[in-house]
Amino acid sequence: MVRLRRCRWRGLPIPDFIVELRQRIGHDPLWLPGITAVVLRGTEVLLVRRSDNGAWTPVTGIVDPGEHPVLAAAREVMEETGVSCEIEGLAWVNISDPVVHVNGDRAQYLDHTFRCRYLEGEARVGDEESTDVGWFEVDALPAMAPLMIDRIRRAVAYTGRTDLD
Repeated sequence: MVRLRRCRWRGLPIPDFIVELRQRIGHDPLWLPGITAVVLRGTEVLLVRRSDNGAWTPVTGIVDPGEHPVLAAAREVMEETGVSCEIEGLAWVNISDPVVHVNGDRAQYLDHTFRCRYLEGEARVGDEESTDVGWFEVDALPAMAPLMIDRIRRAVAYTGRTDLD
């Protein structure tokens, strides 16, 4: 597993492989595989409040080199919230708009949005990536970016089957 190293901006951890790439390419754009884990418990969805910008979102993260996106989704949920979940399916694959992070790094993400089912665990802040964690009714979400609402809606509506292995 790829270790995390503390980034110098706001103390957020970033994977070593990105730190090493950034030493070579500076702030040039990176194309990165990402995950969004929409964890559902009945009519509630698990959200985190990001520490870098204060936004409420489902759990998101970067897929480590060689890691299957399904494993990345379950890992990120556990690391960030202390909750274990079962991945039920791949609800959506989309591409983010180009992003410029607060430290000047530029990236674009190929996002895999997974519908996940809560298994166990008390939701809590699991690391410094978030300042709060909570369960919210799907029809009473806090203010958040339209893209995140879209990811939640697509995961809630997902009824298909995806081979995840």
